Amino acid sequence: MKERIALLVNSEEYVVDVEPYWTLLDVLRREIGLTGTKKGCDSGDCGACTVLMDGKAVDSCLVLAVAAQGKSILTIEGLARDEKLHPLQEAFIEYGAIQCGYCTSGMILSAKALLDENPHPTEEEIRKGIAGNLCRCTGYAKIVEAISAVAEGK
Repeated sequence: MKERIALLVNSEEYVVDVEPYWTLLDVLRREIGLTGTKKGCDSGDCGACTVLMDGKAVDSCLVLAVAAQGKSILTIEGLARDEKLHPLQEAFIEYGAIQCGYCTSGMILSAKALLDENPHPTEEEIRKGIAGNLCRCTGYAKIVEAISAVAEGK
């Protein structure tokens, strides 16, 4: 039986009817229409579905939508402000850290959570911070460069 819940996503409230077993990922994509969060492994291994919940990176495929009530959810769609890309988005473009793009939204949100907690991480800390996000295209070098550039204010 469906339950009506309210979710705060990208500073906007959404009221949706959900089955108790639906994940936050499924609700974001199917019910709210925010498809920037990608469905990858559906088991918390790839990080393509990463969103920020109360500022912490989470795999939205592992979070039940009902458990996200009362939390502030940030998706890739909410990162840009006033039609201006976030510095991480700009850096990923500038440094060529995007190839197929499937992992990009999750990677950027994991990087944001890292930089919010540690504004000047070492390369090792960056690699650890994005360890839950798999990329099959780039080999991570350009991703780490892009995150480092934002941390250094370039």
